[in-house]
Amino acid sequence: MVTQTTSPSGGLRAEKKQETRQLISDHATRLFIDRGFEQTTIAEIAAAARVAKKTVTNYFARKEDLALDHQEEFAASLARTVAARPPGQSALAALRRAFADAVAAQDPVAGFSGQDFARMVADSPTLSTCLRGLHDRREHLLARALADATGAEPDDITVRAAAGLLGAVHRVLFHRIQELTLAGQPKDRIAETIRGEAARAFALLEPALSDYATA
Repeated sequence: MVTQTTSPSGGLRAEKKQETRQLISDHATRLFIDRGFEQTTIAEIAAAARVAKKTVTNYFARKEDLALDHQEEFAASLARTVAARPPGQSALAALRRAFADAVAAQDPVAGFSGQDFARMVADSPTLSTCLRGLHDRREHLLARALADATGAEPDDITVRAAAGLLGAVHRVLFHRIQELTLAGQPKDRIAETIRGEAARAFALLEPALSDYATA
């Protein structure tokens, strides 16, 4: 027998909501991949998940949220890495290590989404635009984290330039992973390729940022 240590009703409600959210997301992704993002309607997703259309929109405010359901994690990832860096580590070193860890784990947030999903995004003007916006937002949040780390104003040109450089490397590497994925390369081979390319890309930033925003 399992002893319940938390509120049974509260825990079960939260679990049920998460299950419903995941069910809707899974059906939406399947339909988007099979039919295309633009061609799939909210009503069709609701029917596939056997829920009301209103239930879908209650869980997902925008249609693109159904496809890109790690948006908040993606946008905040670089800023969180900088904020959590240990004493003596620069922002560049922290981000470089975090990216290496993401490649080793073949993290979908880093771009290891699989060929079907990558094709779905590439074929959709809406999702491609949304993804560009997420990269921009991630860079903006990184600039705020760097401003906090250095005691500078958020609009300081050094902060903005540093965030732009660091964000650009991550953006290029993300798209490189997607490019190799769409070419049909397996994830292990992509990870091997990206490890070497990331080392070269981050090395370009060393002369300018090796000591910047050191904790």
